[in-house]
Amino acid sequence: MNKINYILIFSLFIFFGCTKNKIAIQTTNISQDSLSTYLTLANDDRLPFAYKKKYNQKALAIIMSQKDDSINKVNLFKVANRYYNMKDWQGYFDASKLILDRSKKNNDSVNMAKAYTYLGDYYGAKAISDSAYFNYFKAEKLYLHLNDNYNLAKTRIGKANLQYNENDYFNCEIAVFKALKVLKGINADELLYEAYNLLGILYNEREEYDRALEYHNKALAIIDNQSFSSVLQFKASSLNNMGYVYLNLKNYQQAKSNFEKGLQQENLFVNKPKLYAMLLDNLAYSKFKLKESEGLPEQFYRALKIRDSLHLTSGVIINKTHLSEYFASKNDTLRAIQYSKQALTLSRSTNRLRSVLETLKQMETVDPKNASKYSKEYIQINDRLQKAERKMGEKFSRIEYETDEIKVENTNLEGQNKKLLLIFGSFIILAILLYTIKLQKVKQRELLFKQQQQQANAEIYNLLINQQNTIEINSIKEKKRVARELHDGVLGRMFGVRINLDSLNKIKDDSGIERRLNYLTELKNIEQDIREISHNLNREKSELINNFVAIVANLFEEQKKTYSSKFLAHIDPAIKWDYIDNTVKINIYRILQESLQNCNKYAKATKIKVEFKKQNDNLILKISDDGVGFNINRAKKGIGLQNIKTRTVECEGTLEIKSKKEEGTTIIIAIPIKKTQKTTT
Repeated sequence: MNKINYILIFSLFIFFGCTKNKIAIQTTNISQDSLSTYLTLANDDRLPFAYKKKYNQKALAIIMSQKDDSINKVNLFKVANRYYNMKDWQGYFDASKLILDRSKKNNDSVNMAKAYTYLGDYYGAKAISDSAYFNYFKAEKLYLHLNDNYNLAKTRIGKANLQYNENDYFNCEIAVFKALKVLKGINADELLYEAYNLLGILYNEREEYDRALEYHNKALAIIDNQSFSSVLQFKASSLNNMGYVYLNLKNYQQAKSNFEKGLQQENLFVNKPKLYAMLLDNLAYSKFKLKESEGLPEQFYRALKIRDSLHLTSGVIINKTHLSEYFASKNDTLRAIQYSKQALTLSRSTNRLRSVLETLKQMETVDPKNASKYSKEYIQINDRLQKAERKMGEKFSRIEYETDEIKVENTNLEGQNKKLLLIFGSFIILAILLYTIKLQKVKQRELLFKQQQQQANAEIYNLLINQQNTIEINSIKEKKRVARELHDGVLGRMFGVRINLDSLNKIKDDSGIERRLNYLTELKNIEQDIREISHNLNREKSELINNFVAIVANLFEEQKKTYSSKFLAHIDPAIKWDYIDNTVKINIYRILQESLQNCNKYAKATKIKVEFKKQNDNLILKISDDGVGFNINRAKKGIGLQNIKTRTVECEGTLEIKSKKEEGTTIIIAIPIKKTQKTTT
């Protein structure tokens, strides 16, 4: 039996060692920066600690770069769980604290409560009981407020375990029954098992063995009725705890039977080597008490070896104490004292006072010469232990009391704040009324100012129209003058030359040739006069569509003359400008000015394009450039864009702005033509 077990252990170590080397090689080839991949690898028990920690840190780096939302917190909890599983307590603490801080910032009480339980687990693992209790208590209050009975019960059981470890048995019992109370009607068999199992252990410590067996049997009944994961090894744990009760009852045969059944559970050594070593040691001890020699002391040694390899200090102390008892019964005083001294030294190094007491008691038995010395130390440490336990119990009570006191103070402050709110409320209402009246006056002034501005804009536009009319009138006069010049001057002279040339056709001598040359010279002069008139006419551009288009054209000409950027413009001839209201034209003109100014001043554009076109019943103005672009969300409050938006709204139109960094900007304004037609009388 022993040889087979040793071979099994050795094979497992070889298997895991080879697997680790293979996985280490494979993981170096992973290139995909995937959160799920890193989280999976960080939880892979086949990997060495350094690898798991590295993958967990990579997962955390990805999570920290993502948005802080509920999914982000779920992933942070996954990271914390992996730190907990690999016993990286600093990493576990940092992740839990980060979640708590973020949850407080977002007022997320659900994740806040969960983070408090994680911090409670951290301080519990570090044996800082008061801090652990404080965090469990904070979580308990939040779950109570959230009506989350499952997590409330879970937190109370965690708190009860902490109280049990500090030998605060009375409050531990209360906490467990409080947990059981809220578990009624909830499908939470795992928590029920934990509660019953803890009560069984508690009553065993208080030497209420019948009640201890009652609750251990309840725990076993839950396991038999439910299919828990075999990895948890709940049945083996309960059988061990029941066997320990029977040891205290000195029913060694029943104790042995329970320990043997526990060891028979499938994959126990692989899943729970700590529990396996405990059962093996307890089985050996029950055999020793039954005066059975089969497998002894090898089973003690085997259990000790496993515990020592797992660094289970408390288990090693118990194992060596049992070995001391065993060799004392065999009258091997030397080895009995040797193991007892080793257990005492080890318990002193851990500062576990209860372990020190147990080993001192054994030293008194195996070393009667120094029994008085050990007895004196036993009394001193026992006094210290009782004071420490009483102090810790008081500390737990003080944490609850002070927290409740803070709540009462907060309640009183809330009452005082309500009174202050009532007092200041009336002043605030009065201030709001005064502000509203003042605001109305300001709005009235703004409305009046807008009306005046619109009138001024209309007058400006009319002045521009009048100016353009004057230009056109002068142009028409100039054209008439040119027509008169052509008719009265050039045509008359050409007619005279033609008549004279006709009369010279009959003259064939030298005088006729000379006169023809003179008339040819006259024709050249007439040609020059026509060319000058033509040049004057060509200085004027194609016939203007109407006054507004001319004004816009002037603006475009100024743009071309003043700036080096390439400027393109197109005006759809299908647009009937005469039917568009002057106010709309003014706003369009101002929008053009503002947009071109933005292109010239900020965009650094090399190309600007302006288009007017008619689309269905809408007038479309599109202004685009190839400049540096801008962030639309950041620039929404700019004065220039606000002015464009306001003028578009005044025209009952819609505004669309498209812009990206280094990709230019496009402004599209659509104004309904039907709504802007002039009414005729």
